[in-house]
Amino acid sequence: MTDVRTVHVATGPGYDVRIGSGVLAEAAAASPGRRTAVIADTTVANLHGPVVLDAFASAGRDAVLIPVAPGEPSKDLATYGALLRRLASDRFGRDDAVLALGGGVVCDLAGFVAATWMRGVPLVHAPTTLLAMADAAIGGKTGVNLPEGKNLVGAFWRPAAVLMDVRTLATLPAAQIVEGCAEVLKHGLLADPELSDAIASGRIAADAPEDDLIRWVAASASVKAGVVAGDEREAGERAHLNLGHTLAHALEAASGHRLAHGAAVAWGLLYAAILSRAVAERCGRPYRDWSAPVRAFLTARPVPYPPEPAWEQLEPYLARDKKARGGTRRWVLMDGPCAPYLADDVPPDVERDAWARFRATVAEVRRARGTNGGDT
Repeated sequence: MTDVRTVHVATGPGYDVRIGSGVLAEAAAASPGRRTAVIADTTVANLHGPVVLDAFASAGRDAVLIPVAPGEPSKDLATYGALLRRLASDRFGRDDAVLALGGGVVCDLAGFVAATWMRGVPLVHAPTTLLAMADAAIGGKTGVNLPEGKNLVGAFWRPAAVLMDVRTLATLPAAQIVEGCAEVLKHGLLADPELSDAIASGRIAADAPEDDLIRWVAASASVKAGVVAGDEREAGERAHLNLGHTLAHALEAASGHRLAHGAAVAWGLLYAAILSRAVAERCGRPYRDWSAPVRAFLTARPVPYPPEPAWEQLEPYLARDKKARGGTRRWVLMDGPCAPYLADDVPPDVERDAWARFRATVAEVRRARGTNGGDT
């Protein structure tokens, strides 16, 4: 019998994140709506939709499953508009709710629908990927993409509850587990070295004991909940959660979104570590290397390789980063483990030199993977 852990996110009235095996059966109890629109991509709808719908049926509650196409292309204005029109045709009202069942795309998309339908209706997140459990399901960020960049249209909308059922992780392809590990690693680097060690050593995997998965997912959720509680609207320290993301979003865009988000974050963490050292060397800041878990993860796991264009080709994507202020890029860097800070004065030549070091390190990872008997 596995345990169930609860992490409270102390924002406004706050909300609980329930982490356990089989907690999707709590979907009806978690939803405050008279009726609930369950938004899921078609793959997740087939895998986990019946469990959620059975939960509502057993409770004598109404729920409607609304599928969308899988993948990042669905996180756009056209799909968002189609979902709003579906709610209108099904006569959903202000006393109804939205439940996001799926990965980060669905959490962001369905969350934005909930934030804007009838000027806002209750939202429940039921993330089914490790990446969404670590990232999109906590914190209230919602949104969709534009051709010009990721997440440029959206709103902060706090969920009423979050259900993280670790049973869903067993249905994921290995590549999606690796993606999620990158976000969990980020949380470990920011605030929980034990979590970093679990990722670097390969202990977090889909076939790990459920009690271990629950413990590690709860630890990751606790890190994010703590940061969000102190800065819900990203006015300051919440930006630290973007460690590795500035370059990651640029790599995603430069690859035509063939490089998945989690893989991009993993490489973005490596660049952030290299840039952190470079800034410390230039400015004479005390520095303690924190790159070892990142390098170990990238060497041991089959993280797809990033594009490696000239730095100038990445500049247009970096310029659109949402952390930028007054046209100046802001990087999340660290002086050591668990010591993040925002840097908005990094000289361009330091950025370019760090990119050259990054490309050399990618080549080292390639060689190490080949030596270990595998490559991707």
